[in-house]
Amino acid sequence: MNNNDIEVLLGYHGQTVVREDGYWWKVEAWNTQLSAAIPHGIRYNLTLHNEHGVRILGFDNAHGVKPPKKAKYAGKRKEYDHKHRSASDKGVPYEFESCAKLLEDFFKAIDETIATIERR
Repeated sequence: MNNNDIEVLLGYHGQTVVREDGYWWKVEAWNTQLSAAIPHGIRYNLTLHNEHGVRILGFDNAHGVKPPKKAKYAGKRKEYDHKHRSASDKGVPYEFESCAKLLEDFFKAIDETIATIERR
């Protein structure tokens, strides 16, 4: 994994950004021991919240999630890298590629999530 990617992600640690539309996002990220659950050695929690403070999107690896039965993850081990697509979503596997890709996917998902909510 690229050390520059790691440093960029770690540089976001502790940041909370409130947007003009009332939504806000927060990043927590830190180095940890390599393990089977965290083979890249990065713990992270990237979240988007609505104006009432409810988490409506999240990417994290704080707990394992079971892969969907009929998906490309079927038959694999319990995944720790995952995303929550709504306030009630228990999480679906997220394929961690790099810290840079995680940030890219998170910021893209922020835009998509807010656009979907605003269209309702």
